[in-house]
Amino acid sequence: MIRSLQQLVGPHALLTFLDSFRYPLAGEFAMVRDLAWTNRIPGDWGLEIGVLAEVYRNCALRRICQADIADAYDHKHQELSDYNPDAGLLKMCVDITKSLFRNLASEGVVLSDGVLKTLRATYLQTAQEAISRYENDAAINSLTFDRHQERTAVEVFLKGMKMATDGFLDDPLGVPMISNWSRVTHAVPDIFDRLVEAVETDHVWDPTSEPAGTPS
Repeated sequence: MIRSLQQLVGPHALLTFLDSFRYPLAGEFAMVRDLAWTNRIPGDWGLEIGVLAEVYRNCALRRICQADIADAYDHKHQELSDYNPDAGLLKMCVDITKSLFRNLASEGVVLSDGVLKTLRATYLQTAQEAISRYENDAAINSLTFDRHQERTAVEVFLKGMKMATDGFLDDPLGVPMISNWSRVTHAVPDIFDRLVEAVETDHVWDPTSEPAGTPS
């Protein structure tokens, strides 16, 4: 979708930045404390795109890198959920697409109804070409490739893009991101004392909470 957007809106620094990552939806990230202090965090599946967009705005690009952090990954393997927009990959697609649209709009990119309709057609063509490339890669490496399943996923993502488009055009701002720590401490100056107190209270042993006969 990022590459489809690049075809429509032309070269854009944010799209180039996002396209530079091998897997921008990986979910794992680390940052210095000063950056964590100012970054806002989305509260839905737009987490990764939202975090990357915040890092793009708040950090010098030369200080950003991507790295492998493990030899193996525990993939959640969400269901495609093609008929339920509130679960699975369909919900993820909707949230991620809206996050991308909103971040582009915040950079001054005009995403009209016509542009977003054209985007779906562009995405479909781009996805079909990608499926052919991956199928060839699988054949060369003697791997199994389910073309029908891949095409089904593309069709579900197209449905999700339509839902995201309708949601974005209806409400371009959407659900506000979680406030950063800088704002939180201004609103609640003793927030860290409260957090420490909550943790300490949670750690206090309550003998009445244990079942009778439990050895000390």
